[in-house]
Amino acid sequence: MESRILYVRLPCNPIFPIGVVYLADHVHKLFPQVQQRIFDLGTVPPIDYATALDACIDEFQPTLLVFSWRDIQIYAPVGGRGGNPLQYTFEFFYSRNPLVKLKGALGLLRIAGGYYGELWQNLGLIKRGTRRAQRYNPEAKVVVGGGAVSVFYEQLGKSLPKGAIVSVGEGETLLEKLVRGESLQNERCYVVGETQPRDRLIHEAPAPIEKTACNYDYIQSIWNEFEYYLQAEDFYVGVQTKRGCPHNCCYCIYTVIEGKQVRVNPADEVVAEMRQLYDRGIRNFWFTDAQLIPARKYIDDVVELLQKVLQAGMQDIHWAAYIRADNLTPELCDLMVKTGMNYFEIGITSGSQELVRKMRMGYNLRTVLQNCRDLKAAGFNDLVSVNYSFNVIDETLDTIRQTIAYHRELENIFGADKVEPAIFFIGLQPHTHLEEFALQNEVLRPGYDPMNIKPWTVRKLLWNPEPLGSFFGEVCLQAWKRNPNDFGREVMNILEERLGRAPLEEALSAPIVEPPTKPLVLSA
Repeated sequence: MESRILYVRLPCNPIFPIGVVYLADHVHKLFPQVQQRIFDLGTVPPIDYATALDACIDEFQPTLLVFSWRDIQIYAPVGGRGGNPLQYTFEFFYSRNPLVKLKGALGLLRIAGGYYGELWQNLGLIKRGTRRAQRYNPEAKVVVGGGAVSVFYEQLGKSLPKGAIVSVGEGETLLEKLVRGESLQNERCYVVGETQPRDRLIHEAPAPIEKTACNYDYIQSIWNEFEYYLQAEDFYVGVQTKRGCPHNCCYCIYTVIEGKQVRVNPADEVVAEMRQLYDRGIRNFWFTDAQLIPARKYIDDVVELLQKVLQAGMQDIHWAAYIRADNLTPELCDLMVKTGMNYFEIGITSGSQELVRKMRMGYNLRTVLQNCRDLKAAGFNDLVSVNYSFNVIDETLDTIRQTIAYHRELENIFGADKVEPAIFFIGLQPHTHLEEFALQNEVLRPGYDPMNIKPWTVRKLLWNPEPLGSFFGEVCLQAWKRNPNDFGREVMNILEERLGRAPLEEALSAPIVEPPTKPLVLSA
């Protein structure tokens, strides 16, 4: 039977669906005879999800349905499903005012309703689509993948239709084998009701793939909603320059899903892809890598890429990315400014070198500061977002003071109005070192359900342990009350008012101490 692949991006925020775009492009290059269609529910009004999906399947009659599920985790420092999950959680757990506590409880109920509602909605759409496709082709197969599935693949298998193929991580080679009719035995996947996921399946290395420029002429021909993402001039369209991350940050899932082996896409191919989008009117690009410059050995690759962007004549673009700022050089800083970088995020987590070391992040905070000075000297005058995750492991009042000192120095470099502190409290993810630490220290019990958001579970999964948990709860509540529209900066101001600021040199130093009797984080 002729293969007909329908990619369905399940509803989520209006983020460019680069995953299904790259999958469809890959399959087309290998199997140009295969008919494909992309259907993006992110562009459909919620009331029309079911009828729009039915109509698409009725028209296309796929032999293979590929569902892409991006989001499940609800913990976030900003607005989410009907409100701010972090704020409601802190109001419920830490406020002493009964009315505020009640407000938090009602907010959490709304968010829980939205969370479970979206969960049941998406599972319902997958089941509905499966039945509809099999009405036309009884042997039609279903693949369910994407970021959410890769994190919660063990739990989701219990709710998906029998025979669904649960894909973990990248899906290119899985689709190749499905089209060829080959065995999936060695792929990062399992079949619901037929096979069980292998132990530590998510930790298996993805297949190396040589990425070429996405063919957007073809993508536009199979995706009716493509123009949706070309309409807003401030919209950032994703382009990937590499996959994989070599680091061991204790709370991060990227290095697990994408693998530790960094695979760099050829610069000529990346620029050719950008050029196609540029010619369609796109001027804002988001480099979707886990880290644009994951280690110093990849600096030359980024230099080559940005030089070729300049040579391509795309002078009026802007771009943004997650960047490990310890890997910048003066040459790279100059190229970043010349090529239009107007925003970047640094996930240093803490301004204390001692804690950065304990969290296995591999940062040298002194180097980050010097490289930021180089970036400013090169002419960067735009926004930088600095992610701080307080109270992760071994936080003390001293390390908080160190983080304040470090943040104030970043403000000195870029300007206080240009440095935006994003205050996170880690949502504990499965398959991470932090989860292992929590299990070893009996914070979590083996067999716990990470998708369960009952109050007693949320308090453990939203990582803010005592003895400092209540302190941070009180500080955050005060910040929301004083200045809810600038929460991050207000948290920093309140912390400094209460605790003061350490000398900067103290923040940049990390004395070697004897390890505790219990290791803070288990080895991988």
